[in-house]
Amino acid sequence: MKKSKTATPAPAPAAIQAPEIRPGQSVALLQELHILTRDGKLNQDSRRKLKQVYHLFHFIETLLRELPEGGAHATLADHGAGKSYLGFIVYDLFFKALPGGHIYGIETRPELVEKSRALAERLGFDRMSFLNLSVAESARSEALPAQIDIVTALHACDTATDDAIAFGLQKEARCMVLVPCCQAEVAACLRQHKALALSRTPLAELWRHPLHTREMGSQLTNVLRCLYLEACGYQVTVTELVGWEHSLKNELIVARRTGQKKRSAAERLRAILAEFGLQDLEATRFPGLPAAVVAA
Repeated sequence: MKKSKTATPAPAPAAIQAPEIRPGQSVALLQELHILTRDGKLNQDSRRKLKQVYHLFHFIETLLRELPEGGAHATLADHGAGKSYLGFIVYDLFFKALPGGHIYGIETRPELVEKSRALAERLGFDRMSFLNLSVAESARSEALPAQIDIVTALHACDTATDDAIAFGLQKEARCMVLVPCCQAEVAACLRQHKALALSRTPLAELWRHPLHTREMGSQLTNVLRCLYLEACGYQVTVTELVGWEHSLKNELIVARRTGQKKRSAAERLRAILAEFGLQDLEATRFPGLPAAVVAA
């Protein structure tokens, strides 16, 4: 009599070998975000993306732990959330183990908002909300609380970073974490007044060529933002997010609210606007500046 063949057991799933994955981190989340493959592997592009998010998380975690109760009931608004890589990682590594706290992901593309909502529901991340709003619209939305502890904007394009700062000021944010991107507004203003500037000062050679105009506009934009934050009562630190080999949009601005508004920062900001012919930006981009001192 023939013996029946014993069924060969299915191979066990491969153990996650990636050393980048932290203890207790949700493998399911990383697979849903396509950072990990289904067999638990990381490709080079995913490793680079994960490194950037981890590095940013390190800054955010430090700020969260400085809050009352170590950030146990903190609120965080992530502007220009996209697929919400940052929000999900922060929730998974920080908020998931805590009794409270809430993350709001703000994004203009409705399909990404719906995908994020569905993923949060599947993972049981019930203290995450996703709002289909622009940064400017979110400041008026009743879906967000009156006060937000931390505001983040990772690669929010052009003036969306300014809108995020305005949002943070309105919500009396304790901290802001900003990685600006594609700063075109100031560069356009420099281009418009280039002929006049060239006739007035040799320093205009710094932005005479189109490439230099773009780079000068980007640099100037971030300098003005930092002065504005200082003038509005924040202590500002500027550093690199990751090495330049990973991303050219690499400037990280971290602002902590002290409540001590610096009039000197407001004066320097106005002086720079005047020097570059950008005075019209004060009303639209820097409305919270303290009033200028009028000489007797």
